[in-house]
Amino acid sequence: MSYIVDFGKVSTVGLTSSPVAEALAGLRANEARYFKNKYQHTFTVVPANESLETLDYVHRILKEERGIELAAKPLETSRFRVEDLKFAYVFYGDGLVVNVMYAVDEPKKRAVGFKLSEGMEVPKELQEKFKFAKQKSKLAGTIRGSFFVIKGVYSN
Repeated sequence: MSYIVDFGKVSTVGLTSSPVAEALAGLRANEARYFKNKYQHTFTVVPANESLETLDYVHRILKEERGIELAAKPLETSRFRVEDLKFAYVFYGDGLVVNVMYAVDEPKKRAVGFKLSEGMEVPKELQEKFKFAKQKSKLAGTIRGSFFVIKGVYSN
């Protein structure tokens, strides 16, 4: 069952099993606001167990590009295209959000981003591999984020 994320009213629907559900919901709403404002795209998520293809896609890129295998439980995903950019998101129970931005025609615009919900520790799989910068958000509090550029080709 899909869920349209309303950034006007932050809700923990689908995220209640997370110990940082409120912060994760704020981060999810922050992403929804960004896509609505920039692309007029309505951000929709689906339960992770209903979107195995998206999970496999994101996990494959993490493993092949950087040898990363995350231990956290995926709760939700989102996958869509705006203009010539394909996006895939995974929201994890520990408060981590991983997104893949994959430009169809521009290899230099392909990256994986990591965002940490306020109050969560850096997952051990990412420690010492990435430095996280802080960003303030009205919806999500203090977000810490990092990214890496995708070098391979992933057609999904």
